[in-house]
Amino acid sequence: MIIKKQIGTVVSTKMQKTIVVVAEKRYKHPFYSKIIAKRKRFVAHDEDQICNLGDRVLIEETRPLSKTKRWVFKEIIKD
Repeated sequence: MIIKKQIGTVVSTKMQKTIVVVAEKRYKHPFYSKIIAKRKRFVAHDEDQICNLGDRVLIEETRPLSKTKRWVFKEIIKD
């Protein structure tokens, strides 16, 4: 089984034991050669509530924990 991982920035810590992480992909448009940034929001479980706004974090896919929570916080990469 392949475990998916994402690196992103914490944008919300308003819920209990839950964080919202934004991961950004940057790629070059095949025709126009412009750099395009795509952002995706992930709702992740933070059991110990140690994340703060703006933290760079690693999250990992897991079984469904709630209606929208499918990811779990693993570690802080950079404050």
